[in-house]
Amino acid sequence: MGRYIIRRLLQAIPLMLIISIILFALMQNMGDPVATLGGRKATRPSDRIRLTRQLGLDKPIYTQYVYWLIGNDWADIDLDGDGIAESKGHRQGVLRGDFGTSLVNRGKPATEVIWDRIPNTMLLMVASEAIIIFFAMLVGVYSALRQYTIMDNVITTLSFVGYSMPIFFIALLSMYLFSVKFKEWGLPSLPTVGMFDPQVGKTPKQVALHMILPVMSIAVISLAAYSRFIRSTMLEVMGQDYIRTARAKGLKGRYVVLVHALKNASLPIVTIVGLDLPLLLGGAIVTERIFAWPGMGRLFLDHVSRLDVPVVMGILMLIALAVIVFQIITDVTYAWLDPRIRYE
Repeated sequence: MGRYIIRRLLQAIPLMLIISIILFALMQNMGDPVATLGGRKATRPSDRIRLTRQLGLDKPIYTQYVYWLIGNDWADIDLDGDGIAESKGHRQGVLRGDFGTSLVNRGKPATEVIWDRIPNTMLLMVASEAIIIFFAMLVGVYSALRQYTIMDNVITTLSFVGYSMPIFFIALLSMYLFSVKFKEWGLPSLPTVGMFDPQVGKTPKQVALHMILPVMSIAVISLAAYSRFIRSTMLEVMGQDYIRTARAKGLKGRYVVLVHALKNASLPIVTIVGLDLPLLLGGAIVTERIFAWPGMGRLFLDHVSRLDVPVVMGILMLIALAVIVFQIITDVTYAWLDPRIRYE
């Protein structure tokens, strides 16, 4: 297993290189960063020429990519022409963990801008994923064990309804119901925007209250999809010969379901979870925007609209790296769930 992991990590190096080239080329075609400059404009022609030179945009695209990857010795960047450099020293290159200086947050490294938002996103997304997996397993297994009963039909109907609703509709509906209408009815209402009430402060209780509606909105669609998938895999496994043999030997039904059936039915589920987990770093763009949650999704949307290339590239490369790492973790989990799988 150790050799397999090392081999996969070595294979990830050229893969990350190819991904970085594609992303860098796409970002070059999004527009001119000097034209927007993070929401400001360089009005004088001399300012545009100076910033174009300092940002390295006057060089060929392959030269810009090499400088972005391994670093360069450009002068510090003066964004507003006042003679004060807003960047902090020379760019060291992505291979040294430096994505450059944010054009929106003047003088702040892109890595610092990103790391400020990651805890907020992970808090929201990990809570959502934990709730999704837990309740999807319960609902999916329950529905599979009671196939075609009234409860199974009710769960199936609700799952299709939940899966068909767009995320913005669920978010706005939850805000209207649990905040606006609950307040009208005299019931305890939930907060709708932000991470905490500024008048109270960032306390655990405030953060937990502000998380309820975003987490619920994210969980509804994924819970519907996960539960249907678990139901179908459980039904397939429950019809296998070894399940009938286990029951014929007199093993208890709960033991057969949890140990024999669920463990073997978990392999396809692990694949889906392994693909979803890296995307947690990217946050939920629509949900974070509606609820004004200060996470990675909202950060990505704000900085894409302002052509803040260093921050956007940092987010995309971080997600790409997470996808590769989590795929290796998924393969290792396969071998743990099914000893018949060997990678060496």
